[in-house]
Formats: sequence, C-alpha cells, structure tokens
Amino acid sequence: MSSGTYSNTTNFTNPSTFILLGIPGLEAVHVWISIPFCTMYAIALLGNFTILYIVKREPRLHAPMYYFLCMLSVTDLVLSTSILPKTLSIFWFNSREIDFSACLTQLYFIHCFFMTESGIFMAMAFDRYVAICHPLRHSTILTNPAVAKIGLAVMLRGGIVVLPYLLLARQWPYCRTNIIPHTHSVVNLACADTRISSYYGLFVLFSVIGLDVLFIIVSYIQILRAIFSLPTKDARLKTFGTCSSHLCCILSFYLPEFFSSLTHRFGHKVPLHVLVLIANVYLLVPPLLHPIIYGIRTKQIRDRLLKLFTRKGT
Repeated sequence: MSSGTYSNTTNFTNPSTFILLGIPGLEAVHVWISIPFCTMYAIALLGNFTILYIVKREPRLHAPMYYFLCMLSVTDLVLSTSILPKTLSIFWFNSREIDFSACLTQLYFIHCFFMTESGIFMAMAFDRYVAICHPLRHSTILTNPAVAKIGLAVMLRGGIVVLPYLLLARQWPYCRTNIIPHTHSVVNLACADTRISSYYGLFVLFSVIGLDVLFIIVSYIQILRAIFSLPTKDARLKTFGTCSSHLCCILSFYLPEFFSSLTHRFGHKVPLHVLVLIANVYLLVPPLLHPIIYGIRTKQIRDRLLKLFTRKGT
C-alpha cells in the first residue's frame, strides 16, 4: 500500500504502512510539545539507569526488594522507549509513517511490559508482606533463585497473555483508512467484528491487572494489621516507611492508566488531541516518577547517590 493513501474508502487488508497524525490540531506546536516530552524521557532514562547502577555497585542493596526495583527500572525503560523515539521523530522530522508490523510490535511491547510492571508491583507487595509479617522467614522464602523465578514468571505472563490479542489484530482486514492518531488505536481501524478482542481485553484486565491489584490490597491489609500491632509509634512509622516508596509508585502507575482508560471509554466529548496527549503521557509518567520516588524516599539509595556525586565533586 502506498504511504500516500489517505482515502477512507480504499479497500486494503493488512496495510504495509500506517500514517500517524502526531497530535491532531496541534501540528504547529509539535516542536514545542516535544520539549517536555524529551525532558521527561531523558529524566526517565537517567533515573532508571542510575537505579540499576547503584544497586549493582552497592553490596548492601543486593536484596529481593532492590532486585525487584531493578526489574521495575528495566520495565520502565522498555515502556518509555517503546513509544517516545517514534513520537519525537514525528515532532522533529515529521516522520509519520510506521510499518504495519512495527505498529503491532510497538503495541505488543506496550501491553506486555505494562502487565509485566503490574506483576512486579505485586511481587514487591509480596516482598513487603513477608518482610513485615514474617521477618524471620524472609531470607528463606525470597531467596535469589525464588526472586529470579518470580521475575521470569511475571515476564512470561505478560508476553503470553498479550499474544492472542496481537494475533487477532494481525489477521483482521483493515479497509477503512490507514490514518491513525497513535498506535494504541490501530485496532479501531479494523473493519471486522472485533468483539472477541474486546471481550478478551476485558478478561485480561480483570484476570491479570485486577488480580494483581487485589493481591496488593490484601497484602497491604495484612501489612497494616502487623504495623498497628507494633508497640510504639516510632516502630510503626519506621516500619511503614519501608512501604511508602512502593505505595507511591503503585499510585503513580495505576492512577494514570485508570484515568486514561476512563477518558478513552467515556470521554466522547474530549478533544482528540487531549486523548492522544493522555495516551502518550501516561506511559511516561511512571518511568519518570519511580526512580525519583525511590531515590528520595529510600535511605540506602539516597546515601549511595549522595556518595556518588560527592566523590565526583572532590
């Protein structure tokens, strides 16, 4: 299919190229919009690579909590990189074309690593539960092989459950248009009955993300019970402080996604450029905030970071 095909009536199946619109209606200020996007992406890259470097270099941080944090950083790097380079190429070079296979690959990585990240938060909640409710058994339950198996299971789960959705999307006929606001909405262009995809998406939402959230809530109910049973206020605050970073990251991850989903499903009167901005920003906010939250609120990481900068300054 020619990249210049803009007709809404052209009959084609599995087009070779899609045309991305960038942010419809705001083309004149694409360069200015790219500045905060690029800044957020650069901070996300720097922050997450710094977390990985600090955990690798600091032997005191070779513990399950920080191994899961490294998994989170890698997932954040993949999530943000799966969308930002192409977005910036549209803003800077007006490079609007995207290959059909590349479009589906990008879609796969976004959904796969989003679910992987949700699973990592569930694993981190389990780590906090064991550390606070069963501290004497923490080292025997969450051994290094156990942490590696949990990470592998979470990754495989994300990769496998997304696969049917992408296989369905690949076989549908696309005979409306090849012009899309962003790759998230490519499925909306299919001129076939996509209800099975919608049902499967809801099934995945409730059986994967829903169960993760439920497990996190149950874990924290048990954690709070254990915390409130501690004898002194200082002990309660200190113990709860070990969970505060995790809780902040959970909120920064699930709330933007929840808001984005609500806006896309029910915000029929919301301008298209706002929907596109939200769809891009919610993939950038968590990777940006997570290393900042852990860097500020985790003493071991903060101390190692200060030591790193003071050593460079001397």
